[in-house]
Amino acid sequence: MLVVDNEIREHIDKISAQMRRDYSDSLRQLDLHIGQDNLLCRLWREDGITHMQLSKSLNCEPPTVTNMVKTLEKKGFIYRKKDSADGRVSRVYLTEKGIKIRDSVERIWKNQQEKMLKGLSADERKLLNQLLKQMENNLL
Repeated sequence: MLVVDNEIREHIDKISAQMRRDYSDSLRQLDLHIGQDNLLCRLWREDGITHMQLSKSLNCEPPTVTNMVKTLEKKGFIYRKKDSADGRVSRVYLTEKGIKIRDSVERIWKNQQEKMLKGLSADERKLLNQLLKQMENNLL
């Protein structure tokens, strides 16, 4: 392994850890934890989906999604309702509180991204995006 390769891994680790801390601090102010924002985002795109659909789209194990759903339901962001066609299936819906928090969550995401990309030109951002997509594809 080249020294540069190891440095890249270390930079990614440091960026990931710092982003997680920053997101955690910001989301905590909204009474959310990391990951719960992604579940809400999925519902903002398509409200009323099943636990299994959430699990697949979030790339999380079903028990993890179930715990997130229970927590968000207790906090009043979402609610569950049995599917009218199949009573064994429950669907997850946003409450008014879950809908209203969208702007605040998206502002956190935008601010974090602006902080991270500060000082990069449009061309550098485009190149970075291409490189990150390639890295992501390499792992899938």
